[in-house]
Amino acid sequence: MTFYVVRHAIAEEALPGGDDAGRRLTAEGRRKMRGVVRGLRGIGVEPDVILTSPLVRARETADILVAGLRGSPEPRMLDALGSDVAPEDTLKALRVFGRNQQVMVVGHEPNLSSVLALLLTGSSDGVTIELKKGSCAAVEVGVFEPRAGAVLRWLLPPRTLRRARR
Repeated sequence: MTFYVVRHAIAEEALPGGDDAGRRLTAEGRRKMRGVVRGLRGIGVEPDVILTSPLVRARETADILVAGLRGSPEPRMLDALGSDVAPEDTLKALRVFGRNQQVMVVGHEPNLSSVLALLLTGSSDGVTIELKKGSCAAVEVGVFEPRAGAVLRWLLPPRTLRRARR
C-alpha cells in the first residue's frame, strides 16, 4: 500500500492564550495548497481514503485535497492525527485502514515526522525528517507497524509539488 503523509497548509498564527485547534488556513495557504494538489494529481496520487486531524487547519487542507484529486472520497476525521498524539498511538489507529491501496493522512508536526520515522526505522526519533507546511511524503508499507519493511518512495516540499505537472 502507498501511505501519503501531508502536513497541513500555512495557517494563521496562534494568538496568545488563543485556541490552537481553531486556527484556519490563510488565503496564501489555501492558494499554495491548491497548487500542491495540482502537482499531486499530476504525479498520479489517487487516495482511496483521506484521514485528517480534527484541528481546523488540517480539515481545511483535507478539503482542498478532496476538491482537487480525482475521485477522492470525503475526508474522515481521526483523533489519532491530532498534534499531541504519540506516534505509536497514531500507527495503532491507522491499522484498520491497512486494506486500502492508497491511504492519505493530513496532520501536524512533529507527529507526522515521528510517525514516518517509526515506520521506517522502528523508532520515532530514528531519523530526522522535515515536513514543511503543504509537503507530502509517500511510503510503501505492508502494514502500519514499526520495522515492517516500509520504504520511503519520495518526500517532496510544497514548492516542488507546485511545479510538478504531467
